[in-house]
Amino acid sequence: MSEVAQRQQLRSQMRARRRALSAAQQMRAAQSLATHLSQHLWFRQAKHIAFYLPNDGEIDPRPLLNLSLALGKACYLPVITPQQQLIFRRTDGHSALVTNRYGIAEPAQGAPFRPHWLLDLVLLPLVAFDNAGNRLGMGGGYYDRTFATSLHRPHPMGRRLGLAHSCQRVECLASASWDIPLHAIATESGTQSIVR
Repeated sequence: MSEVAQRQQLRSQMRARRRALSAAQQMRAAQSLATHLSQHLWFRQAKHIAFYLPNDGEIDPRPLLNLSLALGKACYLPVITPQQQLIFRRTDGHSALVTNRYGIAEPAQGAPFRPHWLLDLVLLPLVAFDNAGNRLGMGGGYYDRTFATSLHRPHPMGRRLGLAHSCQRVECLASASWDIPLHAIATESGTQSIVR
């Protein structure tokens, strides 16, 4: 089986695994994630944070988004551009949202945006991960393409924190040449920093 076929098979297995979680399990995981991340130094120091809206069984960062808004942090959601990259538009929790071609809500045109290299913390969804911090996404490459454009900027980029259910951990995940590394991965059980 080719590497591409293996990644697709693993993607299908992991998506099915997270979709199999009950609504109660999803809610508990989201609350646990928010509880421990709210105490994390990266979160406490961050003023500009990018979130995502959950889809297809992804762990839900909205409890942490709501806490961030209550604390006065600037919060952003990803929007797919015609160039197949992401921009991050600000949300206040009541902003107008539109549905993109994947059925995921994103802020409407006109909402202020912030360049991704000026975000303090970016929370990314993922399909699978391993203990070395390798990440398997949905396969569209949007985050990889977006962050590849800023790896060599003189301004330091914010931290990239992958979010997942602990059941999405695998033993070993091959890293592709285009994969943008994460700084850490967080699940409902805690946060794992990655030394690179």
